[in-house]
Amino acid sequence: MVILDKFRLDDKVVIITGASSGLGVSFAEACAQAGADVVLAARRADKLAATAELVNRAGRRSLSVPTDVVDPQACQALVDAAMTEFGHVDVLVNNAGVGTAVPAVRETPEQFRTVMDVNVNGSYWAAQACGRVMGPGSSIINISSVLGLTTAGLPQAAYSASKAAIVGLTRDLAQQWGPRKGIRVNAIAPGFFESEMTDDYAPEYLERTLASRAVLPRIGDPAELAATLIWLASPAGGYVTGQTIVVDGGVTIT
Repeated sequence: MVILDKFRLDDKVVIITGASSGLGVSFAEACAQAGADVVLAARRADKLAATAELVNRAGRRSLSVPTDVVDPQACQALVDAAMTEFGHVDVLVNNAGVGTAVPAVRETPEQFRTVMDVNVNGSYWAAQACGRVMGPGSSIINISSVLGLTTAGLPQAAYSASKAAIVGLTRDLAQQWGPRKGIRVNAIAPGFFESEMTDDYAPEYLERTLASRAVLPRIGDPAELAATLIWLASPAGGYVTGQTIVVDGGVTIT
């Protein structure tokens, strides 16, 4: 096997939550280009068709499953659908997430709980359902954030708390499932990439933050993040588990 072959996902089955927009779309296309069939999950089922077309255009099969990850039964149904269609699940990308930017003294219990429910509980329910069927060599990749490791000048207590929780969840699942099941569990902590969340940021905020905090003062290319994901999902990352890989242009070192 030449080294580039280790980055292939030929005939693997990848489940991606939050696959209807943003980084989830980039992840789905990259996994298909690497040789995987892709199960696409999101609440906005109508938007999954465009992602499915990208997978199919890469020559791989897709399956779209409307899923609200806050519901454990929906996560189990997602995995059941993948098993019925493909017979195995090899990779989970826990990408579904929401965020708020509400000052802490004004954030309502409902707003805080919603963020935690989607970002933390949803990731756990999806991982739990996949962990029941995954075999040795499988990979779970949770999407955290640099805001789980540092601050960036916005009032994002709920989002930051949820993304910090993902780091702990990743570490614990890795130590539980590595010895018993041979499943690797890692997280990616992106910096600023084009997504629905960054679309809501004022341009001057992004420019100011990147100029003052990033060693590489530009917004990230989603393909750069997808490349990291392929590494962690593939045999190339076969000896990496329990880690949070920061992809942020240097924001966390300043």
